[in-house]
Amino acid sequence: MERRNFIKNTLLGLVGLAVLPKVAFSKTYLTIAQAQKILFKNEKLTPFPVTLTEEQADSIEDAIDIRVRHLKMNTWRTESGDWFFVDQVIGKHENIELAVSMSKNGNVKGIEVLTYRESYGDEIMHPKWRAQFHGKNSSEFLKLDKQIKNISGATLSCRHVTDGINRLNETWQQVLRLL
Repeated sequence: MERRNFIKNTLLGLVGLAVLPKVAFSKTYLTIAQAQKILFKNEKLTPFPVTLTEEQADSIEDAIDIRVRHLKMNTWRTESGDWFFVDQVIGKHENIELAVSMSKNGNVKGIEVLTYRESYGDEIMHPKWRAQFHGKNSSEFLKLDKQIKNISGATLSCRHVTDGINRLNETWQQVLRLL
């Protein structure tokens, strides 16, 4: 009889674990102001609102086969013409909020993770991994495991950050460089 109770209790315990809600994980690493200070030191950044037209978004999507999720961009500019973006990409299930700096010539100068909401895969925070994007621009489409090294256990975060940089590069090429 004890064996039956043990099996029954074990199965009930496993079912209980299966229906427990997932614990949400979110960590804010930097504020926008902190990321601006890291990426631009003491340069003055001025908000420069950019809203893409449907046609521009479609053109960007057609060029790189990556969805433009938001027409309104959170952008700032320096007096010298460099850009600062706050953007979001999907990790595995949740948004990753990024700050990206780009030169007036369209080269990525730096990336900082503002908020990471996934329970794993935060290895993208490592400065060496993020440094792979420095100097990249729209002249080459970045691919995971080619120009950008993947991190085992963080594949979707790596892929989506790479896609986000490709989208920003193409947006600079088609829209922002003309402003």
